[in-house]
Amino acid sequence: MDDRQIIELFWERSERAVEELAARYERLLFSVARNVLGNEEDAAECVNDAYLGVWNAIPPQRPDHLAAFACRIAKNLSLKRYRSRQAAKRSSFYEVSLEELGQDLGLAAELTPVQEQTDAGELGREISRFLDGLKEKDRILFVRRYWFGEPVGELAGTLGLTQNNASVRLSRLRGKLRSHLEKEGLL
Repeated sequence: MDDRQIIELFWERSERAVEELAARYERLLFSVARNVLGNEEDAAECVNDAYLGVWNAIPPQRPDHLAAFACRIAKNLSLKRYRSRQAAKRSSFYEVSLEELGQDLGLAAELTPVQEQTDAGELGREISRFLDGLKEKDRILFVRRYWFGEPVGELAGTLGLTQNNASVRLSRLRGKLRSHLEKEGLL
């Protein structure tokens, strides 16, 4: 069943929608949650919560990309659980990847909630523009590291790179992103 048909099932409030979503995207959602949380049991709970989140969001929303929509919900739920579980402990691959990105971009400054929301929207649009300009392999590397939180070693193997090469490419990509954001006046 394709995404459009699954979304229609959600609009019809058919319980089969959740079954079809799980059949199609459970592994992806679990991977996102596990990369953030570093724990199988918590990841499984977040995936189940994500199904409920999608159920509650469709309708009224009608996402263009069901996988991205469901992943965003799973990721947000995982981050919420992670933050409540880990006060100052640095133990997940996801936390490490965010620290890499934040340090290179100088994003550690404290913002008010209004500034944070406004800046996040602008920043998101510029990061999307930056990603659109990358070669496919670099875009995949960047997104899988900093959105999905995949470990560098895993990414390297998947993309046919050495771990060192993947690390160097990521470092260069962060530098290019920093330059792009500075040019746009966001850093």
